[in-house]
Amino acid sequence: MSTEPIRIARKRGGEVEVEGPVDEFAAKILDRAGFTFRPTLRGVWIRLHFDTGQERENQKATYAARMLSAAGYQVDLDPNLLPAAGHRAPVNWWPPRTGAAMTSQPAPNSTQRHRR
Repeated sequence: MSTEPIRIARKRGGEVEVEGPVDEFAAKILDRAGFTFRPTLRGVWIRLHFDTGQERENQKATYAARMLSAAGYQVDLDPNLLPAAGHRAPVNWWPPRTGAAMTSQPAPNSTQRHRR
C-alpha cells in the first residue's frame, strides 16, 4: 500500500471523484460503494454517478472512505462529503460492538428437549 492517501472529494463541477493510488483491492471497495470507472487518456476516471443527488453522494463517499480505512488505506475525505451538516465523526470511527451475538438456537448443553 502506498503512503499517499486516496482522496475522495467533490470537484468544482459538483461530481464526486477519487484520486490517488488505487490498487485492485481498493478499486473493488470503491466499486462496491457505487463508484464507476471510466478510461481516459491520462488513466482512469473514478467517480460517482451524476444523477444520485448530493445527499446520496455524500453517503456513498463516506461509506467508501470508511471501508477503505477499515482495509488499512489512508483516506482523505472532503469534509463537505460528510452525510449530515455538523457531523464530525472521523472516517475510521465505528460504533462500539455489543458483547454478545444474537442467536436463534439454544446453547449446545441446553436441557431443553425437542419434540418429534
